[in-house]
Amino acid sequence: MIFLSKAASTGGLGPRGRFGGSYRAALSVAIWILLTTSSALLGVRLWSTGLGDSQAQPRAVTPRGDLAASEQTTVELFRRTAPSVVYITSLALRRDFFGLNAVEIPQGTGSGFIWNSEGYIVTNFHVIQSAQALQVTLADHSTWKARPVGVEADKDLAVLKIDAPREQLQPIAVGRSADLQVGQTVLAIGNPFGLDQTLTTGVISALGRQIRAVTGRAINDVIQTDAAINPGNSGGPLLDSAGLLIGVNTAIYSPGGSTGTYIGIGFAVPVDTVNHIVPQLIRHGRVVRPGLGVTLVPDSLTRRLGIDGALVLEVSRGSGAEQAGLRPSRRDEYGRLFLGDVIVAVDGEGVASNDDLRDLLERRAIGDTVVVRVLREEQVLELHVRLQAVS
Repeated sequence: MIFLSKAASTGGLGPRGRFGGSYRAALSVAIWILLTTSSALLGVRLWSTGLGDSQAQPRAVTPRGDLAASEQTTVELFRRTAPSVVYITSLALRRDFFGLNAVEIPQGTGSGFIWNSEGYIVTNFHVIQSAQALQVTLADHSTWKARPVGVEADKDLAVLKIDAPREQLQPIAVGRSADLQVGQTVLAIGNPFGLDQTLTTGVISALGRQIRAVTGRAINDVIQTDAAINPGNSGGPLLDSAGLLIGVNTAIYSPGGSTGTYIGIGFAVPVDTVNHIVPQLIRHGRVVRPGLGVTLVPDSLTRRLGIDGALVLEVSRGSGAEQAGLRPSRRDEYGRLFLGDVIVAVDGEGVASNDDLRDLLERRAIGDTVVVRVLREEQVLELHVRLQAVS
């Protein structure tokens, strides 16, 4: 385009400017150039349009044929399982401008799945940890208020309850994790970044991994997968190729720390752990574990004392530990500290920390009798302790 500036129209192109002609002559020249250029461009456009008419047609569609058998299986699995997966929104209560009414503000999202037709929903503890109110959206896009039933923070699991009609609830099919193998195909359904009903696929990359819950406790026997797990997938199901639940997607490994960048390493709590804990959360609102009936000194203090093992702080009255003769730590009348028994093994398996002891006892049942090896001053003793229910 040609732009005429004010300076050109009043100064350098005056009645007898340096172009040697009048203003009207200069303007005529400019208009002639504009028309000539526009005509040339129009001609090119018309010429190009005419040339392309024979090619500007939709291409013929090539028949695709049937999907491959593996694709059909995946499509059917998603169609069958997706109605069991839910979208969880955690809400915070905020006062309005005048401070009178409480308003629910979304503060985070996650995934979960329908456990049974009574309206119990399983998800991760960290999905609901800071929520003041909760909503669950089903696959049919109906939304329901949810209330927490119980949590097991040490395993990053939680159970919610909604009052939806039974006909709208499709419980997930539950499998096993004890016989999983590296290389098996797995699928994850969830709501990454708020995009509901998203399917990703991969394989089991490793078994027997260990991750840390938000409490700092170790979660053992965790499944590692390369199926894409992103923020919002937490609490959703990890499925095997038969569409059975084998784990709860919980965490990703991200070298960026809090950036949450997915690099192909995700983790899921195994379904055998889930199937052990969820019924207890529904029944009691908490997990009832087998225990010795002792209180332990924190590991940080035990390490400062140079002790390897679980140091007994207190022994509960009437407990199996008291009946077996375990000794607590105590002070005498002069304030001198006498350390209690140090538990170093249970049924021949070594104990180096409080977590080791808890993990070993969790494999037993309430009422079982275990052989507890302790260090007492200069002696090594073996005591038979009957396990009892502890919170």
